[in-house]
Amino acid sequence: MSNPHSGLPPSLLITERDAARLDALLENDTWRDQPAAKALQQELLRARVVPAADMPDDVVRMHSQVDSVDADGVRRTLTLVYPHEADADTHRVSVLAPVGSALLGLSVGQSIDWPRPGGGTLHLEVVAVTAAVDTAAAVRG
Repeated sequence: MSNPHSGLPPSLLITERDAARLDALLENDTWRDQPAAKALQQELLRARVVPAADMPDDVVRMHSQVDSVDADGVRRTLTLVYPHEADADTHRVSVLAPVGSALLGLSVGQSIDWPRPGGGTLHLEVVAVTAAVDTAAAVRG
């Protein structure tokens, strides 16, 4: 991940609810020692945690639908989910997948670079974020 102006990873926000659920996930014996869990933990350590009501609408959170565009102009839409909800056929990407942990907490206009499984790097810029219906209702509610 990078910030095009500084070379540093982009700043990120996460809701208190997502932080608590992800911390619990990372404490689970199933995931604790997985490299992906360690990468997610590093992302969480640098995140600023905010109440859901204070989370801007354009920030990727759990169950958000994320529209992104790659360096070739190809648009991709995915939903960020917990590992047990992941499904490649419906573009539901686990937060423990490299792209999932990298997208968490980014806002529209921020971008990430992540290694492709077969080699090379994929660059994605977040162009739109739609919060999950239950998340949006909980914030208003």
